[in-house]
Amino acid sequence: MQIKGIKILLIDDEPSILEFLELGLQSEGFDVQTAPDGLTGVNLAKQFQPHIAILDVMMHGMNGFEVCKMLKKMGNMAIIMLTAKDEVDDRVKGLTLGADDYMIKPFSFEELLARIHARIRNHFPHLLDEVLIGPFRINDRRKEIIYQNRILELSATEFVLLKFLVINHGLVLSKPHILDKVWGYDFGGEENIVEVYIRSLRDKLNDKEHRLIRTLRGAGYRVDIP
Repeated sequence: MQIKGIKILLIDDEPSILEFLELGLQSEGFDVQTAPDGLTGVNLAKQFQPHIAILDVMMHGMNGFEVCKMLKKMGNMAIIMLTAKDEVDDRVKGLTLGADDYMIKPFSFEELLARIHARIRNHFPHLLDEVLIGPFRINDRRKEIIYQNRILELSATEFVLLKFLVINHGLVLSKPHILDKVWGYDFGGEENIVEVYIRSLRDKLNDKEHRLIRTLRGAGYRVDIP
């Protein structure tokens, strides 16, 4: 699953951090690769050619400052550095070497995501217009979804709902969760509205056998990308 090819490289020698960030960023639609140390990260970057690198400062072997310096020589790559130390000198050194942002551990995933989007807006604004996921092409600027090379005729709510389902494909999404994300927390209607809109989307997707948007009784819905 890719947001028009936006690739993120994670470099950290803490396996739990790598796993947490990898799963979170993949669920947001990014193409993610990970490296457990600086040298591996630099070598992987040459092949992967990420748009954004997120790297820890304090790593065994090659530290984050050395990695940052080497990555910046590879081209237009945004770098976000992570550190457990709230040291002004470290931040200044990282920014001097070319880092574009700095975050102190522990941090919230939501804040990291916001900083990633800020880097994309600044470095690669042209990549935000379109999301490519399997047979779906989602264009936010035009509020348009193309499925199997066919433009779907969708209402504004259907667009938001289908986009939410597709971007989170493979995940089971409950009706309350869908209501919160699509209709908003202050929605005062019935959960059955979700069923109505799902039925409409299935018709427009020609998903008569419910193989694309699956119903999991008692749990919710899941989109399966073929």
